[in-house]
Amino acid sequence: MAAKLLANLLVVGSGVLARAFVQAYRQALTNASKTGVAHEATQSLRRASKTMAEGEARQVLGVTEHASWEEIVQRYDNMFERNAKSGSFYLQSKVHRAKECLEGVYRKKVEGGDI
Repeated sequence: MAAKLLANLLVVGSGVLARAFVQAYRQALTNASKTGVAHEATQSLRRASKTMAEGEARQVLGVTEHASWEEIVQRYDNMFERNAKSGSFYLQSKVHRAKECLEGVYRKKVEGGDI
């Protein structure tokens, strides 16, 4: 009789613990979704894999290594606006990523005193 009661208590107790664990896990996923933790982590991984090389950025914008920042911005504005009106979102995104890449290169040159 005592063994049957103990076994029954063990089965019911493990069921309660399992349900509590599942509920806590679902709540943790909900909280992560609300705060954007999961989204932010995946975005940072995607951002790192989508960096553009300097050479590719220069090809996209059609500028040389000796181009001034003003020339780069002028080419960016021109190409971005053209693609916004009648181009594709993909090309517009490529132009934007190219400008971001060259902006980083230009900042390093300014900080290093190369310009």
